Amino acid sequence: MSVGIIIVAHEPMASALHACGCHVFQCDSNVGVYDVGSESDPAASETAILDLIRHNDAGQGVLVLTDVLGATPSNVANRAVNAARAEGMNIELLAGANMPMLLRAMTNRELPLAEVANRAMAGARQAVLRVDPST
Repeated sequence: MSVGIIIVAHEPMASALHACGCHVFQCDSNVGVYDVGSESDPAASETAILDLIRHNDAGQGVLVLTDVLGATPSNVANRAVNAARAEGMNIELLAGANMPMLLRAMTNRELPLAEVANRAMAGARQAVLRVDPST
C-alpha cells in the first residue's frame, strides 16, 4: 500500500503536473487530478475532490497538493480535506505545488503520510534557487 496523491490546481496546471510526473515515474491509480476552471462551481469542485480523496485512499492516507494558498483551488481542496478528516481519514494538504514537490511525494509514497508530506515540502523548498549567470 502507498499514500494516495491528489493534485488540485488552476486549470490546466493539475493535469500538466500529473503528466510531467508520469513522464518521470510510472503513474498508477492512486494519483488523482482535479483542474479548477474559471467557470467551475466551488460546491461541485469540493464534492469532486472529496470523491477523489475517497477513491485514492488505499489505507495509508492521502496527500493533497494545491497550487496557490487562498485561491479557489486551495479553498475548495481545504474544504474537501476538512470533510475527509471529519470522516476519520488520514490526510495532509500542502499548498505551493510544483514539480519537485510532486516528484518527492511520488518517490516516497511507501512512507507514512506525515513523512511523505515532509519530504514533499523539502523538495519544493530545496528546488527554489537563484541561478546566477556564469562568469
